[in-house]
Amino acid sequence: MRRVLTAATAALTLTTAGTMIAGAPAHAAPTAWGRPTVTAAPQPGAPGLGDSYFPDYGNGGYDVGHYDVRLRYEPATDRLTGTTTILATATQDLSSFNLDFLLDVESVRVNGWEAGTSTAGVHELVVTPARTITRGQQLTIVVRYAGVPSETLVGGYTGWTRTADGALAVNEPESAWWWFPSNDHPLDKATFDISVSVPNGVEVISNGVQPRPPLAEAGNRTRWGWRTTSPTITSLAFLAIGQYDIVTDTTPGGQPVINAYSTSLGALGPAARASIERTAEIIDWESGIFGPYPFEAQGGVAGPVDGIGFALETQTRPVYSPSFWRRGANTYVVAHENAHQWFGDSVSVADWRHIWLNEGFASYAEWLWSEEQGEGTAQELFDFTYGNYPADDEFWQVLPGDPGAARMFDDAVYDRGAMALHQLRLAVGDDAFFAILPAWTTANRYGNGTTAQFQALAEDISGLDLDELFTTWLFTAGRPDVAGAARTATAPAEPKSWAKIRESHELLSQR
Repeated sequence: MRRVLTAATAALTLTTAGTMIAGAPAHAAPTAWGRPTVTAAPQPGAPGLGDSYFPDYGNGGYDVGHYDVRLRYEPATDRLTGTTTILATATQDLSSFNLDFLLDVESVRVNGWEAGTSTAGVHELVVTPARTITRGQQLTIVVRYAGVPSETLVGGYTGWTRTADGALAVNEPESAWWWFPSNDHPLDKATFDISVSVPNGVEVISNGVQPRPPLAEAGNRTRWGWRTTSPTITSLAFLAIGQYDIVTDTTPGGQPVINAYSTSLGALGPAARASIERTAEIIDWESGIFGPYPFEAQGGVAGPVDGIGFALETQTRPVYSPSFWRRGANTYVVAHENAHQWFGDSVSVADWRHIWLNEGFASYAEWLWSEEQGEGTAQELFDFTYGNYPADDEFWQVLPGDPGAARMFDDAVYDRGAMALHQLRLAVGDDAFFAILPAWTTANRYGNGTTAQFQALAEDISGLDLDELFTTWLFTAGRPDVAGAARTATAPAEPKSWAKIRESHELLSQR
């Protein structure tokens, strides 16, 4: 589950940012014939990227290539101080630009020059450079800041979870605001270096690999460093700080596997390990279906008992709530979150309304894993899921292809999204279906995608017109008619995997 701020909660109230200053002069430039032409004056970058659900998320006018996030954290007080260096390229002439951020800012420098700052709306830091920025210019933006993230609220909510021994920065679709300034939308991916200084005896886990062992610092402190060299969306960068047992290994192909288990898990610890330690096996199996694993490392984090109540596909290393282990080992949630490494992480949504491309695919991966484990076929799971929701259930009124901001993580996005994929499989046949999946992840690797693009690819590979299928299963309210066991008077038998899958989805949809 992930907590979603609705558009009403996170609505941006613009002040001066994002509007032209009245009376700003245009620039006159001589032409080859000696007569001046008028060129537009530099303008503020847009305070959002125009997402259908969250129009003020992200910012216009620049593209980020890399974040260097250097932090100091005090678990006893939850105080965070930091310096984030952003390497970016201007995509227009800029008089100012925005960053998505909430903590108190001490200073901002752009290419070494101190910049002016102000705030606008809920989460917008407006930066006015000392010198005009021209299109194509390389930018080094250095932001120094501090604050107590757990006390920094938006609509009464914080995306930073303080725990008894540390904190978790894990959430979707917004998380970065509470710990580093960013261009917070999937359309602007970047690489990351993340380092955190903490008291000795406290562990820090993040994305990617450790470029060096933890370093001893003065004052009985240790600095942990992590690096991810694959493009990453800001909401999938994460921190887990506290008391963890860290287990390292390598895959047969030599890729690092880094798993971490909160020491607070107690009796839940063995079930967590019995699940997460199968990550490499599950990724190897998923690679045979979805294409080569797209990242430089893999693993998982079993969070503390007072941490998050959901799981999230944080890139290279999903983070799991202890709730997933209360009834024993659960490899279905591991299959779900690691399927997201392809569907959601490597291929990210171009707009949050396409969220089913993440959740429907990850849910269908659970059905395929069930087939692999001999605990129920995808057809049996389709039939049982279909029969589990009566025709008059509200479930059928949510449109997976456009559920609305408040229902991005509704059951229908998961279950009906998976059902849509199964109907696609039946329509095109297994050969085409299992060609479509790796073709999608290959064509859009490290990029973004939309439902229309996925449909076009499926039609190109299958040679079929699939418009009616996609419209019916993704964009039409009401329970579609189907043939087979799902429509019989006798309810289909419950597949052995159903209880674990249902339990996982109840937790996942509590975002």
